[in-house]
Amino acid sequence: MRKILFLTLLLSIVACKSRKTGDASEKYQLENLATVISKGDLQKAFPDARIAEGVDLFEEGTVEMAYSVLYPETKDELLVLWKDKDRKKVYQIYCENDGRWTSKEGIKIGSTSYDDLLALNNGPIDVYGFGWDYSGAVDWKDGKLAKSNIRVFLEPVNAPPQSFYGDHILDSKLVEEIRNLDLRVRAIVYQGE
Repeated sequence: MRKILFLTLLLSIVACKSRKTGDASEKYQLENLATVISKGDLQKAFPDARIAEGVDLFEEGTVEMAYSVLYPETKDELLVLWKDKDRKKVYQIYCENDGRWTSKEGIKIGSTSYDDLLALNNGPIDVYGFGWDYSGAVDWKDGKLAKSNIRVFLEPVNAPPQSFYGDHILDSKLVEEIRNLDLRVRAIVYQGE
Protein backbone atom coordinates (compact mmCIF):
# COMPACT_ATOMS: atom_id res chain seq x y z
CA MET A 1 0.00 0.00 0.00
CA ARG A 2 2.81 2.42 0.88
CA LYS A 3 4.51 1.67 -2.44
CA ILE A 4 1.33 2.50 -4.37
CA LEU A 5 0.81 5.71 -2.38
CA PHE A 6 4.46 6.72 -2.90
CA LEU A 7 4.30 5.93 -6.62
CA THR A 8 1.06 7.94 -7.01
CA LEU A 9 2.59 10.90 -5.19
CA LEU A 10 5.76 10.72 -7.30
CA LEU A 11 3.79 10.60 -10.55
CA SER A 12 1.68 13.57 -9.44
CA ILE A 13 4.80 15.65 -8.73
CA VAL A 14 6.35 14.75 -12.10
CA ALA A 15 3.10 15.58 -13.92
CA CYS A 16 2.88 18.98 -12.20
CA LYS A 17 6.49 19.81 -13.04
CA SER A 18 6.06 18.84 -16.69
CA ARG A 19 2.90 20.99 -16.96
CA LYS A 20 4.78 23.96 -15.50
CA THR A 21 7.65 23.50 -17.94
CA GLY A 22 5.25 23.23 -20.88
CA ASP A 23 3.38 26.33 -19.80
CA ALA A 24 6.61 28.28 -19.34
CA SER A 25 7.95 27.34 -22.77
CA GLU A 26 4.62 28.12 -24.47
CA LYS A 27 4.62 31.51 -22.76
CA TYR A 28 7.77 32.40 -24.70
CA GLN A 29 6.51 31.37 -28.15
CA LEU A 30 6.15 34.37 -30.43
CA GLU A 31 2.82 33.23 -31.85
CA ASN A 32 1.38 32.94 -28.32
CA LEU A 33 2.76 36.36 -27.43
CA ALA A 34 0.87 37.84 -30.38
CA THR A 35 -2.34 36.29 -29.03
CA VAL A 36 -1.66 37.65 -25.53
CA ILE A 37 -1.06 41.12 -27.00
CA SER A 38 -4.28 40.97 -29.06
CA LYS A 39 -6.22 40.31 -25.85
CA GLY A 40 -4.55 43.23 -24.07
CA ASP A 41 -2.95 40.96 -21.46
CA LEU A 42 0.73 41.79 -22.01
CA GLN A 43 1.52 43.17 -18.55
CA LYS A 44 -0.60 40.49 -16.89
CA ALA A 45 1.14 37.65 -18.79
CA PHE A 46 4.62 39.10 -18.17
CA PRO A 47 4.41 40.87 -14.79
CA ASP A 48 8.19 40.67 -14.35
CA ALA A 49 8.90 42.38 -17.68
CA ARG A 50 10.11 45.94 -17.76
CA ILE A 51 8.59 47.50 -20.88
CA ALA A 52 10.14 50.52 -22.62
CA GLU A 53 8.07 52.39 -25.21
CA GLY A 54 8.62 55.02 -27.84
CA VAL A 55 8.17 56.07 -31.45
CA ASP A 56 10.94 55.85 -34.05
CA LEU A 57 11.65 55.32 -37.76
CA PHE A 58 11.66 51.73 -39.10
CA GLU A 59 11.50 50.00 -42.50
CA GLU A 60 14.92 51.37 -43.48
CA GLY A 61 14.08 54.74 -41.92
CA THR A 62 10.97 55.36 -44.03
CA VAL A 63 8.07 54.64 -41.65
CA GLU A 64 7.43 56.09 -38.20
CA MET A 65 6.03 53.48 -35.80
CA ALA A 66 5.26 53.10 -32.12
CA TYR A 67 7.28 50.37 -30.45
CA SER A 68 7.57 48.51 -27.17
CA VAL A 69 10.63 46.65 -25.89
CA LEU A 70 10.08 43.83 -23.40
CA TYR A 71 12.98 42.99 -21.11
CA PRO A 72 15.25 45.74 -22.51
CA GLU A 73 19.01 45.15 -22.30
CA THR A 74 18.61 41.48 -21.30
CA LYS A 75 18.98 38.22 -23.21
CA ASP A 76 15.15 38.13 -23.44
CA GLU A 77 14.88 41.57 -25.07
CA LEU A 78 12.10 41.63 -27.63
CA LEU A 79 10.92 44.42 -29.94
CA VAL A 80 7.22 44.84 -30.73
CA LEU A 81 6.36 47.21 -33.61
CA TRP A 82 2.79 48.47 -33.69
CA LYS A 83 0.47 49.22 -36.61
CA ASP A 84 -1.14 51.96 -34.55
CA LYS A 85 0.01 54.59 -32.07
CA ASP A 86 -2.39 53.17 -29.44
CA ARG A 87 -0.38 49.92 -29.38
CA LYS A 88 -3.35 47.65 -30.02
CA LYS A 89 -2.38 45.93 -33.32
CA VAL A 90 0.94 44.14 -33.80
CA TYR A 91 2.88 44.86 -36.95
CA GLN A 92 5.94 42.74 -36.07
CA ILE A 93 7.58 41.05 -33.12
CA TYR A 94 11.34 40.85 -33.49
CA CYS A 95 13.96 39.08 -31.39
CA GLU A 96 17.65 38.55 -31.98
CA ASN A 97 19.03 37.53 -28.59
CA ASP A 98 19.63 33.98 -27.47
CA GLY A 99 17.01 34.13 -24.73
CA ARG A 100 13.85 32.16 -24.05
CA TRP A 101 11.86 33.17 -27.16
CA THR A 102 11.07 30.55 -29.81
CA SER A 103 8.50 29.83 -32.50
CA LYS A 104 5.85 27.14 -32.05
CA GLU A 105 7.92 24.94 -34.34
CA GLY A 106 10.85 25.24 -31.93
CA ILE A 107 12.96 27.66 -33.98
CA LYS A 108 15.46 29.21 -31.58
CA ILE A 109 18.15 31.81 -32.06
CA GLY A 110 21.68 30.46 -32.13
CA SER A 111 20.78 26.79 -32.10
CA THR A 112 18.41 26.17 -35.03
CA SER A 113 20.48 25.32 -38.10
CA TYR A 114 19.91 25.44 -41.86
CA ASP A 115 19.28 21.67 -41.88
CA ASP A 116 16.80 22.03 -38.99
CA LEU A 117 14.87 24.62 -41.04
CA LEU A 118 14.81 22.31 -44.08
CA ALA A 119 13.28 19.58 -41.90
CA LEU A 120 10.76 21.92 -40.23
CA ASN A 121 9.74 23.34 -43.60
CA ASN A 122 9.46 19.85 -45.06
CA GLY A 123 11.05 21.16 -48.23
CA PRO A 124 13.68 23.46 -49.69
CA ILE A 125 14.27 27.04 -48.59
CA ASP A 126 15.98 29.98 -50.24
CA VAL A 127 18.56 32.01 -48.35
CA TYR A 128 19.50 35.56 -49.29
CA GLY A 129 23.12 36.70 -49.38
CA PHE A 130 24.95 38.32 -46.48
CA GLY A 131 26.25 41.80 -45.68
CA TRP A 132 23.15 43.94 -46.29
CA ASP A 133 19.92 44.96 -44.47
CA TYR A 134 18.14 41.63 -45.00
CA SER A 135 21.25 39.51 -44.65
CA GLY A 136 20.50 35.79 -44.45
CA ALA A 137 16.72 36.18 -44.89
CA VAL A 138 14.93 32.89 -45.47
CA ASP A 139 12.18 32.31 -48.03
CA TRP A 140 10.09 29.24 -47.14
CA LYS A 141 9.14 28.79 -50.81
CA ASP A 142 6.15 26.40 -50.95
CA GLY A 143 7.09 24.50 -47.79
CA LYS A 144 5.14 23.83 -44.63
CA LEU A 145 6.17 27.18 -43.05
CA ALA A 146 5.27 29.31 -46.10
CA LYS A 147 1.88 30.20 -44.62
CA SER A 148 3.22 30.77 -41.11
CA ASN A 149 3.74 34.26 -39.71
CA ILE A 150 7.34 33.41 -38.82
CA ARG A 151 10.31 34.78 -40.74
CA VAL A 152 13.92 34.02 -39.88
CA PHE A 153 17.35 35.36 -40.68
CA LEU A 154 20.46 33.18 -40.72
CA GLU A 155 24.10 33.98 -40.07
CA PRO A 156 27.13 31.91 -40.94
CA VAL A 157 29.44 30.50 -38.28
CA ASN A 158 32.11 29.98 -40.96
CA ALA A 159 33.13 32.82 -43.30
CA PRO A 160 31.20 32.79 -46.58
CA PRO A 161 32.88 33.20 -49.97
CA GLN A 162 32.63 36.68 -51.53
CA SER A 163 29.97 35.44 -53.98
CA PHE A 164 27.63 34.82 -51.02
CA TYR A 165 27.45 38.55 -50.16
CA GLY A 166 24.81 40.95 -51.45
CA ASP A 167 21.12 41.26 -52.26
CA HIS A 168 20.54 37.98 -54.10
CA ILE A 169 19.37 34.44 -53.41
CA LEU A 170 22.14 31.94 -52.82
CA ASP A 171 22.06 29.32 -55.56
CA SER A 172 20.28 26.31 -54.06
CA LYS A 173 22.47 24.04 -56.21
CA LEU A 174 25.35 24.98 -53.88
CA VAL A 175 23.92 22.87 -51.04
CA GLU A 176 27.30 21.64 -49.77
CA GLU A 177 28.81 25.15 -49.85
CA ILE A 178 25.79 26.46 -47.94
CA ARG A 179 26.02 23.64 -45.38
CA ASN A 180 29.74 24.35 -44.91
CA LEU A 181 28.83 27.82 -43.63
CA ASP A 182 27.16 26.22 -40.57
CA LEU A 183 24.21 28.63 -40.78
CA ARG A 184 22.32 29.38 -37.54
CA VAL A 185 19.21 31.46 -36.88
CA ARG A 186 20.26 34.97 -35.81
CA ALA A 187 16.79 36.58 -35.68
CA ILE A 188 13.14 35.54 -35.62
CA VAL A 189 10.32 37.81 -36.74
CA TYR A 190 6.62 37.28 -36.18
CA GLN A 191 4.71 39.15 -38.89
CA GLY A 192 1.32 40.41 -37.67
CA GLU A 193 -1.93 39.66 -39.47
